[in-house]
Amino acid sequence: MLKEKYPDRIEAIFAKYPDRRSAVMPLLYLAQEEYGYITDGALVEIGELIGVDPTQVRSIAGFYTMFREEPKGKYWLQVCTDLPCALRGAEEFYQKLLAELGVEDGGTTADGLFTVERVMCLAACDKAPVLQCNFHYYENLDMAVIRELIAGWRAAAAAEAAASAGQPSGDGDAG
Repeated sequence: MLKEKYPDRIEAIFAKYPDRRSAVMPLLYLAQEEYGYITDGALVEIGELIGVDPTQVRSIAGFYTMFREEPKGKYWLQVCTDLPCALRGAEEFYQKLLAELGVEDGGTTADGLFTVERVMCLAACDKAPVLQCNFHYYENLDMAVIRELIAGWRAAAAAEAAASAGQPSGDGDAG
């Protein structure tokens, strides 16, 4: 439960808002960070924390596209493919990315690391193809760059998994 695992973070969030109900968005981010998406249990817990019905929390989470309402990959790759970006090669880039990861539109890789989706407007038309990964922007992309990024994300996930299993990451770092 969030309140048991992150009491200090939750209190810091509440300290910013005179009305606890106003803390719903940061609490949703915290839940998504913890669970990977907004679970039904998280909706109930956030509702209890801020004193509203979970259906009100769900309505807020459902309105904003940055909140995931179902499991996604550890790395949520969103490529803008609207017209201005498509004119700069975004659609072709998106199709190559899907092929590179072996997924369909909106799909998640078999290892659960990557979910790839098309989105409309990441507000960087002049820097297309542009991708947002877990709310971090990557611009002026080509397949060489995305392959490097994917390799880095895979290595980071492997190191994180090794660390949580109490094993050395194998990166040669002694400290």
